[in-house]
Amino acid sequence: MSKKIILAYSGGLDTTVIIPWLKENYDCSIVAVCGDVGQACDWAGLEEKALSSGAEKLIIADLKTEFVQDYLWPLVKAGAVYEKKYLLGTAAARPPLAKALASIAIEEGAVAIAHGCTGKGNDQIRLELGIKAFAPNIPVLAPWRLWDIQSREEEITYLETRNIPIPTKKDDSYSRDDNLWHMSHEGLLLEDPECEPQWQGMLKMCNTPEQAPDKADSIQIEFSKGIPVSLNGTALSGPELVLELNKLGGRHGIGILDMVENRVVGMKSRGVYETPGGTILMEAHDKLEQLCLDRRTFAFKQTAAQRFAELLYEGEWFTPLMAAINAFIDSTQQMVNGTVQLKLYKGNLICQSISSPTSLYDDNLASFSTGSLFDHHDAQGFINLLSLPVLARNLMQDRMAAIGQLHSAASTVGRAGASKRLHISQTDASHTWIVARAKASAGQKTPLSALSGEA
Repeated sequence: MSKKIILAYSGGLDTTVIIPWLKENYDCSIVAVCGDVGQACDWAGLEEKALSSGAEKLIIADLKTEFVQDYLWPLVKAGAVYEKKYLLGTAAARPPLAKALASIAIEEGAVAIAHGCTGKGNDQIRLELGIKAFAPNIPVLAPWRLWDIQSREEEITYLETRNIPIPTKKDDSYSRDDNLWHMSHEGLLLEDPECEPQWQGMLKMCNTPEQAPDKADSIQIEFSKGIPVSLNGTALSGPELVLELNKLGGRHGIGILDMVENRVVGMKSRGVYETPGGTILMEAHDKLEQLCLDRRTFAFKQTAAQRFAELLYEGEWFTPLMAAINAFIDSTQQMVNGTVQLKLYKGNLICQSISSPTSLYDDNLASFSTGSLFDHHDAQGFINLLSLPVLARNLMQDRMAAIGQLHSAASTVGRAGASKRLHISQTDASHTWIVARAKASAGQKTPLSALSGEA
C-alpha cells in the first residue's frame, strides 16, 4: 500500500475503529498523529495501541507550549466564555491540532486527512476549517459521515469481531476529551438532562466540593500584559503554571460545570467540564482588569470577548476577524499588570486582594473623604451635559402634546377659522418650545404652562 492517510488519533474508541476501517475501505496505510496538548496519556502504550490497531506508525506532535502561548493566553486575555459558562477547553485545542495535521500531511505526501469526529459534533467543523487554512487541496475523510456504524456499542462489536483490543470499558464509555486546560465528559446518563451526573465515577481532575478540604488555600497570581507569569512568587512556564493551578483548583473542587450548550450544527448537547486551573486564571484576570481598564474599554471588551468565544467555538480561529479581535484585545492588555490573591475553598473562589503598578484606581478620587483631585461642584455641569438628551426628548414631547391639543380644538370650530388659528398656534407653540429650550440650557426653570402655550 503506497497511499497514506493521516489520521487524527487519540487512542479512544472512535479512532481505534477508524484505523482498520480506513485500511479495509481505501487500501492505504495509516499514519496516526496525536497532538500532545497536555492530556493524560501513556505515550508508550499509545504507540503500541496504534500499531496493534493496524497503523503504520504513530507521530506524536508536542503542542503544549504552542497551545498555551498561542491559544490559551489569548483566551485568558480576552476573557472569552461561551454562553456565559464554557471556558472553551476543547475548542481551543483544535486549531493547533489542525495546523499540525496539515503540516504532517504535506510532509508525508498524504492523499487525505481523516478524523474521528461525528456528524453531530463541533469538532468536525473546527478541525476541517483549520486544515483548509493550511492544506486546502488535501481532502478530509470523516468516517462517521461515511460508514454504517450507528453507535459506540456497534464500534465495540466491530473491534471484537477483528480481535482488536477495545480501549474502553462497556460500562464507562463516556466520550472524553482532555488537555492542559480541561476535561470534558459526554454520553451515557448525561444524555438525559433529568439525570444527575454520577460524580464519583466520572470526575478525573476535581474533587467534588463535598470532598474538598475543610481548610482553604490562598494563592497569588502575577500577570504581565494580561499574561499569567508566576504563581505564589515563582516564575513558571505556561504549561507548568496551568498544571499547578489544576492541582490546586482540582483539590478544592474548583471549575466543575454541568451545562447544556448550543452546538454549531444547531442541536443542544449536555456535557460536564472540569476546568480547575482555567477557572482560577479567568477569575484572577477579570479582577485585575477591573482595576486596570477604563470604563469604556472594559465595556467594549465584553462585546469583543463574546465574539471571540463564538469564533473559537465555531472553529474560525484562522480568520481575518479573529486576527483583528486579537489585535484589539492585545492593545487593551498593555496596562493589565499586577498580582491577584485568591482564596480557594470548597468550589468557591474568593478575591482577597488586587495590586497593580498600572492601576487606574486612585483613593484620592474614590474615597468618601474629598481629595485634592475632585471638586463636588464639577458634578453639576457634568449632569447637565449628560442629561441633555433627556431634556431634549421631554421638550419634544411637550411640544407635540401642545400641537395635539390644537388639532383637537380645531375639530370644534369652523374650518376656515380653525385653519388660521392652527397656523398661528403652531407657530406660537414652536416659538415657546425654542424659548423654553434656551432657558433650560441657561439653567432657568420653565413652567409647564409656557411649554403648552398657555398665558
